[in-house]
Amino acid sequence: MNQSTTPGALDGIRILDFTQMMLGPLCTQTLADLGADVIKVERPGKGEWMRSMPMIGEFVGGDSAAFHSFNRNKRSVTVDLKNEKGREALIEMARQCDVVVENFRSGVMDRLGLGYEDFKAANDKIIYASGSGWGEGSYLAEKGWPGQDLLVQAMSGVMFNTGRAGEPPTACGTPIADFAASQALAIGILGALIARDRHGVGQKVETNLYSATLNLMAQENFAVLNQGIDLERSQAGVASCWNDAPYGAHRSADGWVAIAMCPLEKLGPLIGDETLHEVDPWAQRDEAKRRIDESTSKKTTAELMEIFEEADVWAAPIRTSREAMDELVKLDSPRLVEMDHPKAGRIKAIANPVSLSETPPALRHVPPAVGEHTDEVLADMLDAETIEALRESGAIG
Repeated sequence: MNQSTTPGALDGIRILDFTQMMLGPLCTQTLADLGADVIKVERPGKGEWMRSMPMIGEFVGGDSAAFHSFNRNKRSVTVDLKNEKGREALIEMARQCDVVVENFRSGVMDRLGLGYEDFKAANDKIIYASGSGWGEGSYLAEKGWPGQDLLVQAMSGVMFNTGRAGEPPTACGTPIADFAASQALAIGILGALIARDRHGVGQKVETNLYSATLNLMAQENFAVLNQGIDLERSQAGVASCWNDAPYGAHRSADGWVAIAMCPLEKLGPLIGDETLHEVDPWAQRDEAKRRIDESTSKKTTAELMEIFEEADVWAAPIRTSREAMDELVKLDSPRLVEMDHPKAGRIKAIANPVSLSETPPALRHVPPAVGEHTDEVLADMLDAETIEALRESGAIG
């Protein structure tokens, strides 16, 4: 994704963005990459929480790597949400916006006077999108539990479905609940924009980490609901409660390979186990896993991959993040976007995964400094007298 002035698919759509952490910011960055003008509203001085959360104990150009990952193509304004004049200005700005997005705990925006009904009164065509941890009105939200990815993985069944039997529940290696909810919210917003244009209605769009994560496991949960089964992890390390062997990581002489869904009668001769087909791939999946491990550990990853590619076996070497990223850099891959950041210098990030032939995602803004665009945005949307009153009241940074 290269810096470009080409109109995007969402060119002309303006979004007032109150989001923080990952769920909301990744959602709005997805829309910003597609051309939407996303105005990120931050706290004066400190900005969004994610800025000050170091990843692996370090910052990039003064901000968290996580902040840089989810906030390109946005303009930042600083407004004190507890200041009455600041809230009034935001409501006024919403008259010129298509979408408002927030992911505070349920009820916070309503208490601030920035809920759906408040914005709807100013703009009846507004689309108000909310992402929460547990879902507004759910007993989990009413208990006051924080809506955090790890806690959602714990409650949803993901952690008990991951890893080996007899070992502790295992969290996924990336915040899958946040990612799933961010993309669900973006899809909901796009649907609401089409509904507004076709039917003339604004509306509230909602999703939450818990529902989105349950949906990630739709096939497993269907089996539990309809087949009367309990999902059980493999002791030997089959990677899914849902699949028989082979499905997962297998040791090679110098590393690891992943093998997925290959009939044992085909796999056995390829790895030197002529009687592997006599093992039931479901009822005896742990035995099958151990026998496959014993055979694959005698060959290097390269040797195994040569055999598997020739035989059209679904397999891949298991790589580290460093190996995967080094390959992208070496290939000068379009899967990366490079940005010249005023403090961090030349930085790289994962590009938007969507491709559009006529209105491609493009880079317009690097992740902004706190309040970098306050003057620019307010001048676009408010009159000079209102802006001066905001400054005098301390509502803006």
